[in-house]
Amino acid sequence: MSPHDDHPHPAQTDDVSDLPHESGPSGGWGSMTGIARIFGDQWPSLSVTDTLRRLNKPGGTMCASCAWPKPANYHAFEFCENGAKATIWESTSARCTPDFWKDHTVAELRDWSDHDLESTGRLTAPMRYDAETDRYVEVSWDEAFAEIGPILKDLEPEEAVFYSSGHAGLEASYLWALMARVYGNNNLPQSSNMCHETTSVGLTKVIGSPVGTVIWEDLEQTDCYFFFGQNPGTNSPRFLHPLKEAKDRGAKIVTFNPVREQGLISFVDPQDLHAMTTGDPTIISDQYHQLRGGSDIAAILGICKAVIEADDTQGDVIDWAFINEHTHGFGDFIDFARTTPWDAICTECGLPESDLRDAAQVYMEAKRVIGVYGMGLTQQTHGSWNIGMLTNLLMLRGNIGRPGAGICPVRGHSNVQGQRTVGIAEKTKLIPMDKLRELFGFEPPQKDGLHIVDAAQGLIDGTVKAMVCMGGNLLRALPDTERLEKVWPRQRLNVMVSTKLNRSHLFPAQATYILPCITRAEVDQQDSGNQWITIEDSFSMIHGSRGHRKPASPHLKSELAITCALAKAITAPSPRLHWDAWQADYSRVRDLIEATYPNDFKGMNARMNQPGGFWRGNPAHERIWKTESGKAEFTVPGKLNALDFDDAPGRFRLLTMRSNDQFNTTIYGYSDRFRGIEGTRDVLLMNPEDMADAGLSHGDVVSLIGDAADGLHRRLDGLSVVHFNLPRGTVGSYYPECNVLIPVGLHDQLSKTPASKGVPVRIEPAL
Repeated sequence: MSPHDDHPHPAQTDDVSDLPHESGPSGGWGSMTGIARIFGDQWPSLSVTDTLRRLNKPGGTMCASCAWPKPANYHAFEFCENGAKATIWESTSARCTPDFWKDHTVAELRDWSDHDLESTGRLTAPMRYDAETDRYVEVSWDEAFAEIGPILKDLEPEEAVFYSSGHAGLEASYLWALMARVYGNNNLPQSSNMCHETTSVGLTKVIGSPVGTVIWEDLEQTDCYFFFGQNPGTNSPRFLHPLKEAKDRGAKIVTFNPVREQGLISFVDPQDLHAMTTGDPTIISDQYHQLRGGSDIAAILGICKAVIEADDTQGDVIDWAFINEHTHGFGDFIDFARTTPWDAICTECGLPESDLRDAAQVYMEAKRVIGVYGMGLTQQTHGSWNIGMLTNLLMLRGNIGRPGAGICPVRGHSNVQGQRTVGIAEKTKLIPMDKLRELFGFEPPQKDGLHIVDAAQGLIDGTVKAMVCMGGNLLRALPDTERLEKVWPRQRLNVMVSTKLNRSHLFPAQATYILPCITRAEVDQQDSGNQWITIEDSFSMIHGSRGHRKPASPHLKSELAITCALAKAITAPSPRLHWDAWQADYSRVRDLIEATYPNDFKGMNARMNQPGGFWRGNPAHERIWKTESGKAEFTVPGKLNALDFDDAPGRFRLLTMRSNDQFNTTIYGYSDRFRGIEGTRDVLLMNPEDMADAGLSHGDVVSLIGDAADGLHRRLDGLSVVHFNLPRGTVGSYYPECNVLIPVGLHDQLSKTPASKGVPVRIEPAL
C-alpha cells in the first residue's frame, strides 16, 4: 500500500503463486495499454500529446529516455512505449511544493518506495535541508548559490566531485565540465561510468574509437544481426522497427542472452494497422541461445573456432585481405581459438557445440553483419574481454568499416555519449587542455580526476567531502548501497539538480540543497528567447531539441542556467568567462564547442536541426584505426568467462535486470509484462532444477547473500522465488534493489564499470 493517499498506484503484492504470466509479443496492444496505464497514474495535461507528436523529430523535443538514433525519414509517431512513459512521467500534474514538508520528515520518507517518492510530483522551488526539523525548507536561488559557494571554496578542489547523469544537453554539459576545471579538478564522473565505460575503454583499445561504428544506413543494408546481452524490447524499443524491416527483407538475427527477452522473440508494430488488427507478430530471432551468465567469451570463441575450422577445410571463409591489411595480433588469437577444446567452450557457456556451429553457419553465410551488445557485456569484471571477443568475431570476415556491417553498442541515457564528447570526462588525455587554455585563459588541472567508483570509495574513506550532481539518483544507482547510505551524510555538502524527489535526497549531508530544473519538453526561456539544446545519439549523430510546454513552476531554472550561476559562485571572475552571456544565448556555447572540437562540430549551429541529425564522424567507420599499432587489434581473453569468481556449490551468478516499467532508477510501476512479473519487484527468478536442488519451491521467501571475497556482509531480504526460464546456475533480480549486494570493488578491470551482470551470491531461507 502507498504510504500516502494522494498518489495511488498499482499496489505491490506478496502473492506470486500465478507468476510468471504468459507474455505476448513486444509492441502491439500491450505497449498501448502500458502507456495508457502510466497516463492514468500521472494525469498529465493533454498538451503532452503535442509533445509526443513532436518527439524525436526536427524542430521538436529529443526523447529523454534512451539514446537510440532519430531517423531522417521518421514515422508519424517516432516514440516507443518507454519514451512515452518517460515523457508522461515528467509531464505529471502532481507537484511536490515546499508545503509537502509540513507533513513529512526526511526520516519518514526513507520507508517509501522509489515509485512513491517520485509520484509526489515535480519539484517547484529550490530547497535546503534543515537538520533541526529534519525537513527541507524553501530557499531562494540567490540564497542557495550564496551558501553553496563558500563551502566549495573552503574545500580543497580534489575533495569535490561534479557528477552528471547523462540527461543534460551538450551546451550545459560543456559548461559543467568547464566549471569543474576552472574550479580546479577533473572529478567529472558521469553515468557512463556505470554502464558503457567498458565500451569507451574497450573499443578504444581494439579499434581506436570509444563509440560504435554503425550509422543508420548500415541498418538498412545489413544481412544479419548478432545480439549479445542487449534487450531492445525494454531498453530501446524503437530499435524493433529496423529489426522488423530487416526481417521483412530476409535478414537473419541470432541472439545470445541468458534471459529470453520478448523484444528479441516477437514484435507487433503498433503503427501497422494490419498487424494490430490481426495480432500477427514478426518473429525476430532466427536462433536464440540462452548461455550461462557471464559466459559470452566462450560462446563467441566457439563461433570463431567454427569459422576458422571452416576456412581451414573450405577456404575463402575468413577475410584474409582485411586481416592482413587492417589488423594486428591475429596469429595469437587464431592459435588460442584452435587450441581451446570444444568441451571447455561448451561446458562454460552451457550450450552444445551444434548450437554454436549453427550460429557460425549463419555468420558465414551473411555478407554484412552487425554485432549488437548492451550492458550484458559491459557490466562484468572482464567486460573489456567481452568487447574484444565480439570485435574479434566481426573482424574475422571484415565486418567493421564497410556498409551494412559494424559494431553497435546500444547506449542507455539519451545524451550519455554526447556528454563525454564535449568534455565530461575524468581522464585528462581525453580533453584538449590546450584549447581550453587558449579559449579561456586559465591553467587546466593536469591530474586525472575520479571515476564514479573512485568517488564512491572516496566517500567511504572520507576523502570526498562534496558531491554536486547534475541530475540522477546517484545514491540509488551506485553499488554497495547500504555502505554508501551510512557515509553519504558525512559530506560537507551535497547539491542535487533534480526534477522529482528520489532516495538520494533522503540522506542529507551537513549542507544539502535540491535545485529543481525544467525538463527537455519545457520552454527554456532566456534573454534571447526559447533556447535550443543539442544531444548526441548512439550513432554519433547530433540533434537539436527545443521544449514547447509551459514549465511545471515559474521558479524552475534550466540545467545550463543552474550551471552558470553555480560557476559564478565557486570560481573567480575572469574576462574570458562569460557565464551570463552564455546563459542568455546557448548558440554562443555551441560556438565554443565548435572551437574546442572543430573536427566533430564544424558548423554546429547551422547543422543541428537537419533531419536525422549531423554526423560528427568516426575514423573506425572509415577503417582508420587510432590504436597504438595503427591497426585494429585482435585480443586474447585471459579465460573463458568474464567473471572474477569460480563456480562453487551453492554459489550463483546473479544478473541484475530492469523491468518494462522502469528507466534507470525511475520506477513507473509494477508491471514487467515481458517477463510476466506483475504487481511486485521483490522476486528472485530461478531455474526450476536449481530450485529443486536447493530445496526451494515456487513462492518461497528467501534472502540473497553477497558472496564476494572482500569479507563484508551484504544481504537482500524478502525475495519470493519465481520459477523462470534461466540457465542452470544463473539467477535474476531487479536493479537498483540488488545494488546492496554489489561491492564497490566489483567492476570491470579496465574501465571500472560495476559488474552488475555478474554478481556472486548465495541463497538463504528468509529470517
